[in-house]
Amino acid sequence: KIFQAVVSCVGRDGTIYIIPKSLEIELNKLMTEIQRNFMCLGLLESYSWKKGDACVVRGSDTMWYRGKVVELGVGTLQVQYIDRGCIEMVPQCHLYPTTSYTDIPPFCIPCELYKTKPIGNFWQQDAVDCLQELLTNEEVEIHVQELPDNPWGKLSVNLYFGGMSLSSFMAYQKFCETEDCQDVLKVVRFVYIAVLPSYTLPPLPVPGDTLPVRVTHLVSPKEVYICFGPSENLTKQSAPEGGASCDSEVVSLDEALKWCNKSVESLPLLTHFQREMPCLVEYQDGLWYRAKLLSVEEFDPVKILVQFVDYGSFSVVPTGRLRHIPYHLLQYPVQAIRVLLTGFKPASYDKNVERIPYSPEWSVEALWAMMECIEGKQLSASILAVSPEITISLYEDKNLVHMKLIEMGLADLDE
Repeated sequence: KIFQAVVSCVGRDGTIYIIPKSLEIELNKLMTEIQRNFMCLGLLESYSWKKGDACVVRGSDTMWYRGKVVELGVGTLQVQYIDRGCIEMVPQCHLYPTTSYTDIPPFCIPCELYKTKPIGNFWQQDAVDCLQELLTNEEVEIHVQELPDNPWGKLSVNLYFGGMSLSSFMAYQKFCETEDCQDVLKVVRFVYIAVLPSYTLPPLPVPGDTLPVRVTHLVSPKEVYICFGPSENLTKQSAPEGGASCDSEVVSLDEALKWCNKSVESLPLLTHFQREMPCLVEYQDGLWYRAKLLSVEEFDPVKILVQFVDYGSFSVVPTGRLRHIPYHLLQYPVQAIRVLLTGFKPASYDKNVERIPYSPEWSVEALWAMMECIEGKQLSASILAVSPEITISLYEDKNLVHMKLIEMGLADLDE
């Protein structure tokens, strides 16, 4: 059997927990019912917990989940979220005993890789870290090979992410041996190491500030990338030690990139790849811009999904358009910051058929309308919050930009 699933968790022992895509609607209905039934619970008075007790557990996102006590402790209990697989130490005040929903089987399925033997006969910590980084919350393809001997055992599977065999990938990284390895030499290396060079973020604004901004990339009518102020004002946070530049003047990022483009052929092409790895990428205009690697999208030939960090836009490019980035270009903070717009929501009565594939709550017409509202405009942003997401109201000449969508019936006010 072959089906699509989302990896909800990778356990400390390397167990891969998956939720079949076909069960997502049913799980969401159950979660909605649990929130409705348990949202008004008061504090639980002293309760004598026992191993195996069913409960609901309040997660770090304040949502209630089905759980099961797996170990007892002093003041805390080790609890497994039975619909996600993960195990956490939870304060007793975040648990509530219940026998509700115990007749519903767990939605997540524990899996192990078929005919795959970890080095040392168990998954080492660095291998588990790699699995967690690679798979958590990702959609994968599952090929069932063997059923477990008992209903609570692990499903033996071949797992594919982005068309690549996970067993082959892990064998290539020398985390395991596999009897069913599919041409390991074709696996593209995405090395996971503790320390990576990275870009710096610009100073975040303070809630209440109103700043001039320009929109550099539109994901959906509510999700955009913006730059604070004109790009000419963006300079290095500090000059290189030892005076590496030919003069003492502070050079703008645009100027530094211009000089870099003149000698870009002297920079080596990337030969191995790391997630979030800074690099230079050749754009359609033939110029090279700062970017970071996100994932492998195609394998024959290899193509990589990148994000241009100074604009927020994404592109899938062949490896021949990726080069190492000079260290001095990392000293400039990224220009484009992802923000969420507030004050409006998708129109409840919007009857447009064509939807944004990755954000289906919005119509394509709403996306184009928002693009017309912001493209080439002098805009200002009122900062409402910077955590957990940067949230703003966007204005043009003191008028809220999203009011145009509301007038066109493409969005509703959201108080």
